[in-house]
Amino acid sequence: MPLTILTLPVEIIYRILDHQNDLTMLSSMRNVCQRFDTIVDRYRRYQTLTTLNLCDNKIGHIQTQHLVDGLRTNMTLTELNLDYNQIGDVGAQHIANALQNHTTLTTLDLYHNNIGVVGARHIADGLRNNTTLTALDLGGNEIGDVGAQHIAEGLRNNTILTELYLWCNLIGDVGAQHIADGLRNNTTLTVLNLSDNRIGDVGAQRLVEGLRNNTTLTELYLWCNLIGDVGAQHIADGLRNNTTFTTLILNENQIGVIGAQHIADGLRNNTVSERIIGDVGAQHIADGLRNNTTLTTLGLYENQIGAVGAQHIADLLRANRTLTTLDLTHNQIGDVGAQHIADGLRNNTTLTTLDLGENQIGNVGAQHIADGLRNNTTLTALNLRDSQIGDVGAQHIADGLRNNRTLTRLNLSGNQIGVVGAQRLVEGLRNNTTLTILRLWCNWIGDVGAQHVANALRNNTTLSILDLGHNEIGDVGAQHLAGALQTNMTLTTLHLDENQIGDVGAQHIADGLRNNTILTELDLKENQIGDVGVQHLTGALQTNTVSIILFLIYFIYPPVLFHTDTNRIKPREQ
Repeated sequence: MPLTILTLPVEIIYRILDHQNDLTMLSSMRNVCQRFDTIVDRYRRYQTLTTLNLCDNKIGHIQTQHLVDGLRTNMTLTELNLDYNQIGDVGAQHIANALQNHTTLTTLDLYHNNIGVVGARHIADGLRNNTTLTALDLGGNEIGDVGAQHIAEGLRNNTILTELYLWCNLIGDVGAQHIADGLRNNTTLTVLNLSDNRIGDVGAQRLVEGLRNNTTLTELYLWCNLIGDVGAQHIADGLRNNTTFTTLILNENQIGVIGAQHIADGLRNNTVSERIIGDVGAQHIADGLRNNTTLTTLGLYENQIGAVGAQHIADLLRANRTLTTLDLTHNQIGDVGAQHIADGLRNNTTLTTLDLGENQIGNVGAQHIADGLRNNTTLTALNLRDSQIGDVGAQHIADGLRNNRTLTRLNLSGNQIGVVGAQRLVEGLRNNTTLTILRLWCNWIGDVGAQHVANALRNNTTLSILDLGHNEIGDVGAQHLAGALQTNMTLTTLHLDENQIGDVGAQHIADGLRNNTILTELDLKENQIGDVGVQHLTGALQTNTVSIILFLIYFIYPPVLFHTDTNRIKPREQ
């Protein structure tokens, strides 16, 4: 008698399931027959499936329906990502139906899915009776002001949703008013993203009016809208008496000096973190925060504050006793601005995180920052990515790290430090006993630089995460790093993506992994590793503790995420 799905042994069906991805298991292998459903229900991977990432799979509305059908009886899934899948309004209706019945899903991402007004209405209907969803992303769907009205109506009765992302949906001032109306009596939403929605001064005013009685919203994102000085004044007025806001993002609007002053005035008694533009605006912000005793995070990303604005912020660092996080990314502060910030750091006793990335501070600016690190006893995270510091700047940073006892995270990615810079940097780390995360992505260090890093790793006892991606490291460099893996006892994550490692290098890494019992994550994607290299790696993983390997088999397979499970390797599409 021939074997059929009704007569196949359970173990064989399990082996079949082992070779299916999560989408196939949920959408094509459910509702086949009662016996098969029972077997799938007892299958370990199905029982433990909590996160399903189907981003950019072009599944469309038909396969969305199959997926939803498969989820009807699922009691484990909590996060579903359907970004970039062109599910459209029909697919949104299927998802909405699932929301009304599914009792475990908490996070749903539907970014960029061609969902319009009709689809927004379906999602809103699904939200009315849903009792589990806490985060919803509908960004990039052009739902417009009418779609915003539907979502707002869904918010009125929903008592679960805490995060809503509607950025890039063309909702305009009218849509902003609808959202504001929905927020008046809402008592759960804490995060709202309305960025890139063509909201102007009127929309800003309507939002503020809707938030006057709201006591739960803590984060509001309005970047890349059309808000000017008048809208800034409305926002400032709303800030004066609001006691819940902690984060307000307004970069890439049309706020000038006058609007910046309004916001600064509103900040004097408020707890919000803020983003404004220009050096004069930075001065107003700094003046407004001198006596502020609650603000802990200040983000001024991409605001053209320049060296003069950096000086005002540095003055703030001298006086302020509560600020712990400062983000000045992409502000054209240059080496002079870096000197001002460094001077502000010398006596500051509260700042723990500083981001100066994309500011072209150069090697001179790196020297100033390094000097500031020598006496600073509180900074734990420093980001100088894409700052053009070069090998000389790397040496300055290394010198600053020799005696520093507080910095734990350092990002020097995209700085062209090269082989010499890598050597100087790791020499400075030999005596450092605090740094745990080092990011050197895209620095042209090559095989020789990898050797210098590997030599430092042999005796280092603190570094746990190292990023050497996009550094022109080949098989020889991989061999040096593999040798370090055999003796290093602290590194848990190693990024070697976008290099030139082939099958030979993969074999070296596999040899390094065989006796390593610390490393848990290894990123090898976008190298030149083929079937032979994969075989070496999978063989090493039979006795190793690595739980995640990301890699791209050059020109053969798509990106694959490999999980180890009881000494077996299971591929799953990202």
